[in-house]
Amino acid sequence: MKPYLKTKDHSVSQEPFELLWDRELDLLVTQPVPDRLAPYYESGDYISHTDANESLLERIYQIIKGINLKRKLHYLENQADSPNTLLDIGAGTGDFLHLARTKGYTVFGMEPNARARQLAANKDIHLAADYGGLPQGKYQFITLWHVLEHMPDLQREIHRMVSLLEANGTLVVAVPNFRAWDAKHYGSYWAAYDVPRHLWHFSKTAMGKLFAREDMEIVSIHPLWFDAFYVSLLSERYKGGSFPWPKGIWYGLCSNLKALRSGEYSSLIYVLKRKNRPS
Repeated sequence: MKPYLKTKDHSVSQEPFELLWDRELDLLVTQPVPDRLAPYYESGDYISHTDANESLLERIYQIIKGINLKRKLHYLENQADSPNTLLDIGAGTGDFLHLARTKGYTVFGMEPNARARQLAANKDIHLAADYGGLPQGKYQFITLWHVLEHMPDLQREIHRMVSLLEANGTLVVAVPNFRAWDAKHYGSYWAAYDVPRHLWHFSKTAMGKLFAREDMEIVSIHPLWFDAFYVSLLSERYKGGSFPWPKGIWYGLCSNLKALRSGEYSSLIYVLKRKNRPS
C-alpha cells in the first residue's frame, strides 16, 4: 500500500496518523491502529453516542439527524411491500430503530457503547452489545449508518452481516466517500477521516469489490446531501480559520454541486442485495 495522506485525530487525542492507499480496492487504510480504540470514543465531541443538543454544532447535528432518519427509512420502504424484520448494526442511541418501529418494523439493534445503549433504553429500544446478544434468526433488512468504517476486521464483519441476511434481504450501508470534492478540498482537515475511529475510507470501487467477495451487488447508490455541510463545518473548525460557519456552508454547497455531475457526494448510501437471490 502506498502513502496517501498524513492527518491526525482532531477531536480527541491530537495524535498523528497516516492513510495508506490500497490501489486494488481504491480503499484508504488508517495506520497505525491503536491497541485500544475505546478511549478514542470517550469524548463529548463524539455526538453520535449522545443526544447532546446544547452547542450550535450539536443542534445542527440533531436537526440533520432528524431529517436523515426519514430519508433512511424511505430506502427500506422502496425494497419491500410491507415492514419486516430490521437489524441496525451500530445503532447509536436508537433513534432510527425507534422511528422504524412506529412504522411497523420488528426492530433489533446492536451497539457496543454502553452510554449509547442506555440512552436507547430510555426510548424503550433495547440494544445488544454484540452479535452474541442478538436472537437467532435472519433479517429482511440490515442497516449500517456510518458504522462500517469503524469495524476492525472488515471482511470478517461483512461476511458475518451478510450471513444474517435473508435470501431476498436488503443490506443498506452509509459511509463517507473519500473521493468527494470536500475531501480533496480539506485534505488532512477533512472531518470525515475521523482517525483513528474510522479505520477504513471507502470509494464506490471499494464498496463494490468488498461486497462482491460475499456475492453481494450494489443495486443503487444515493447521496446524503446534508453530510457535506456538517462535515465542512466541522472541517473548518478543525482548521481554526476565520468565518468557519459561512465557509463551511459554502464549501458544503460546492461539494454537492460538484457531485451533481460526478456522483461523488460527501457520504453515500449503498443498497445491496445478493447476486443470485431467489426470484
